[in-house]
Amino acid sequence: MSGAPLVRGARVAVLVSLAAMLSACSALPSFLGGGPDRPKPAELAPNPALIGVRQAWSARIGDVGFPLSVQVNDTRVTVAAGDGTVAAFDAATGRELWRAAVGAPLAAGVGSDGTRSAVVTRENQLVGLADGKVAWREPLQAQSYTPPLVAGGRVFVLAADRSVTAHDGATGRRLWSLQRPGEPLVLRQAGVLLPVGNTLLVGQGGRLAALDPDTGNVRWEAPIGTSRGTNDVERLVDLVGPASRVGESVCARAFQAAVGCVDVQRGSVRWTRRASGAEGLAGDERQVFGTEADGRVQAWNRADGDPAWNTDLLKWRGLTAPLLIGRSVAVGDSTGLVHLLSREDGSLLNRLSTDGSAIAAAPVLAGNTLVVVTRSGGVFGFVPN
Repeated sequence: MSGAPLVRGARVAVLVSLAAMLSACSALPSFLGGGPDRPKPAELAPNPALIGVRQAWSARIGDVGFPLSVQVNDTRVTVAAGDGTVAAFDAATGRELWRAAVGAPLAAGVGSDGTRSAVVTRENQLVGLADGKVAWREPLQAQSYTPPLVAGGRVFVLAADRSVTAHDGATGRRLWSLQRPGEPLVLRQAGVLLPVGNTLLVGQGGRLAALDPDTGNVRWEAPIGTSRGTNDVERLVDLVGPASRVGESVCARAFQAAVGCVDVQRGSVRWTRRASGAEGLAGDERQVFGTEADGRVQAWNRADGDPAWNTDLLKWRGLTAPLLIGRSVAVGDSTGLVHLLSREDGSLLNRLSTDGSAIAAAPVLAGNTLVVVTRSGGVFGFVPN
């Protein structure tokens, strides 16, 4: 999860992995494709099991080989597989609510409001589902790796070329489109796309932009990361999801460049800090948490961005974006483990096992259930003892 492939343009196949481009001679972990001298993943300490958690259920979908975000609506979770399978589960029991096949491999998904869902295929089709059945298909002008946002009776799409489109949720008809300057390389990874009141927030390069959801007009832009490099790879600073929102504060990561928080009421940057990571953030009213490219887990004070703590217990283990749950910070790794760290100091509280394949997306909380999905298609629900 911590290495995001790059593609040239928005409509072509993967050009080269991030690992190969960023480090021809430096050592990288095996899941990033490093050489024989790559750093060895940190040895795991014995599991202290300081908080009681048990696996309550498991289910299966197909293999997940694309940027997945697990969608939560109350106690319902909606997931998708690379072969085009989309399924919804009751997070409390693991009962399958519905399962559908969109008929094509997926590039991004899934977004849902609990009634309607949407995914994007590799053929650049936006596919809408209602009540577990395909309702419509709409062609897109560019590929998307960000799960569609389904909200307010509409479906919003952030494409890899940084364009944004809005579609009618019932028919798929395009309502408006915003075109922005593209880059020679784009990330094959989910960007930032979320609603805040009657504002649509999107990642546009290293900037967080606020759009009018009815027209696509830009209300303001706030820079979180700026390009400093001399080549296409080093200049790439797209915002990556998930972002952390608490009230009027939205914090996000600019790929391999910075983390920062924005006051969305004023459209102003509260703070930014240099950071080198490829996964999104989680946070509460006190702190913001992220995983760095080398596997360090870092906490910053939400008010001013000052570092609160960091831990290298999980260095080079290929971490997902974090999730806050109770008194812990949950992160998945490339071996199918979920680590529960103390949100006070990063110490290990517990460790959970899945099926041995990499965790495919940031863990999510649905009701009282921690849900994780693996690359081989395992869906697991964990609850407190």
